[in-house]
Amino acid sequence: MIAGPSRRLPTDERPLKLVETVPARPIAGSLLDLAPVVPVVVISDPDTAVPLARALVAGGLPVIEVTLRTPAALEATRRIAQEVPDAVVGVGTIRSPLQVRESLVAGAAFLVCPGTTPALLDAMDESGLPYLPGVSTLSEMLSVAERGRSEMKFFPAEAAGGRPFLKAVAGPLPDLRFCPTGGITVDSAPDYLALGNVGCVGGSWLTPSDAVEAGDWDRIRDLAAQASMLG
Repeated sequence: MIAGPSRRLPTDERPLKLVETVPARPIAGSLLDLAPVVPVVVISDPDTAVPLARALVAGGLPVIEVTLRTPAALEATRRIAQEVPDAVVGVGTIRSPLQVRESLVAGAAFLVCPGTTPALLDAMDESGLPYLPGVSTLSEMLSVAERGRSEMKFFPAEAAGGRPFLKAVAGPLPDLRFCPTGGITVDSAPDYLALGNVGCVGGSWLTPSDAVEAGDWDRIRDLAAQASMLG
């Protein structure tokens, strides 16, 4: 999935908190092929965003998903996009067209949502950015595939059937590829990555909250380095 030549902001009458659009780093080729593991991060203090991203990049994981689970998420995305040129930063946990628009303004290079609705898919299509729509059933996979999308986020991976489910899906839906996320650990990640329809996995184990709060960037770099060797 490659970003189109222009990025259109989905229509929404509510004002944006961020007013200057930060240029996003373009992605050539498939988002699923950039790294074996995508760190899924929750950032409460935007001042930690840049050193956190630099540690992950130094460890060999340039693709970073900043989740919209805190008020600091968009500002954290903006800072990473502006100050860490080697990072490919995207925004996850997107649940509305407005959040698509805000993510574009913040400089997101890609978008991720936990589930899909027609309005949300329309907004992400209009954005011109690569995105991973969230799916957990065959019907949802088929609905997304009808829009011409073959790469998706399988969430919540472990709770929704895990590796056996994805292995079974490969038979009837051989053209679809996934980024499983949710409950995956450094120990279970290799089993997912061994599947032919899995391009990468999402993981939150790379940025333990105690390490982030303590500013232990060396520890996060080492965890990223370990994960970068899984593919």
